[in-house]
Amino acid sequence: MEQAGAALEKVVAASLRQAAPGMGPVLAWPIACGQAVASRTTALDFSHGTLRVAVPDAGWRSELKSLAPNYLAIINRYTKDRVQRIEFVLTSDVSSAS
Repeated sequence: MEQAGAALEKVVAASLRQAAPGMGPVLAWPIACGQAVASRTTALDFSHGTLRVAVPDAGWRSELKSLAPNYLAIINRYTKDRVQRIEFVLTSDVSSAS
């Protein structure tokens, strides 16, 4: 089973590295954060080393900021675009900007 996991990880990494420029980190977000967090957040865009992620409220933003170094390490392991930081923005701020 361990070999299957390693093989799957290689396939995922290869796919993310072939993503259009700037899309790898956005696509890698759900893998980095896991299903529970991904279901409540949305990776919006990646530009100039920053991945912007919409979160439902300030509590989520605070919690995810503390986990950001872990997410950065995972995303940067899988993508060719280097993510230097993750900016967590409130979903309400994203909605009102549209």
